[in-house]
Amino acid sequence: MRWQGQQLGVADAAALPGLEHIDGLVRSVTTPEFAGVTFHEVMAKSALNHVPGASKMPFDWTVNPYRGCSHACVYCFARGTHEYLDLDGGRDFDTQVIVKVNVAEVLTRELHRGSWTKQPVMLGTNTDPYQRAEGRYKLMPDIITALTDSGTPFSILTKGTLLRRDLPQLTDAAREVHVTLAMSIAVFDEQLQKAIEPGTPSTQARLDTVRAATEAGFRVTVFLMPILPHLSDSIAALDDALRRIKAAGATRVVFGALHLRPGVKPWFMQWLRREHPDLVSSYLGLYPGAAVEAPKAYRSWLTKRVRPLLRVHGLDGRTEEETPRGVPVSGLAARSRVITTSRGAAAAAVTQEPATLF
Repeated sequence: MRWQGQQLGVADAAALPGLEHIDGLVRSVTTPEFAGVTFHEVMAKSALNHVPGASKMPFDWTVNPYRGCSHACVYCFARGTHEYLDLDGGRDFDTQVIVKVNVAEVLTRELHRGSWTKQPVMLGTNTDPYQRAEGRYKLMPDIITALTDSGTPFSILTKGTLLRRDLPQLTDAAREVHVTLAMSIAVFDEQLQKAIEPGTPSTQARLDTVRAATEAGFRVTVFLMPILPHLSDSIAALDDALRRIKAAGATRVVFGALHLRPGVKPWFMQWLRREHPDLVSSYLGLYPGAAVEAPKAYRSWLTKRVRPLLRVHGLDGRTEEETPRGVPVSGLAARSRVITTSRGAAAAAVTQEPATLF
């Protein structure tokens, strides 16, 4: 969704005083159990987002029930998208969460159009559908129902342990359509995790969720991303991470080095200067100027470090950049030409190999 009709700066004469410039706003909510976070409830005009053809993403369609994220991951690549709403990509991204309260209703309508061809849909690519707000708004069960009833295969990528609430429903859905699940776990050092992902569930809680999904019959992929130069890229750190991932029952790992997009880099560097001032010069060397990715030499070095450890722990794994455009990534919804999308074929695929792409 491009947020037409819900962007700041568009006056709404029917809005309450002081809220005229967020058209579609229902209300803004603060509650004691979400101290410091404001939820802006809006009426979405669309739910399905088409991924631009030039994108490197391996899927065509996404659904994002929330904008902004209380996980508050310092490195989150989606921070810059908050600036489309004239909110900043720093503190506002963490605390001003947009909630599409009617997203399931709109999605149901879109999925039943004659033009919809049941292409795979991805959830969790911009902001997390199982962030803390989901505990209040409970949007995902109706989204899952809409996708399943329409015969649309889908994937979920999350850091949220609230996924466990919906595992029975997801298990039922997997009997009808192709369902894939992936858990994002970037940091396995408890102190670093609390510093750089202050709003996320603990690493162990996420590993326990991987185990629960595995026991429910899903073959779960773990996204070991981003790997942070000089903070989580040592052999000891990577070995510990992969050992614990394997013990949790995951079968695949997708890994990659930190990206610092323009809307993220200032916020991340501010955090780094505060928490690890000794690493600032190293990061400026790795990510100079407008550079988004770490140098190719570092990425190759990292791959050579991770691969032997994957073999040691008996895990299938690949880097994010090893997947060419249009080729499916483990744990993510594939482009329509990769997965058969008819209900019968999808169900057969799940019967043979639940929650996989191949």
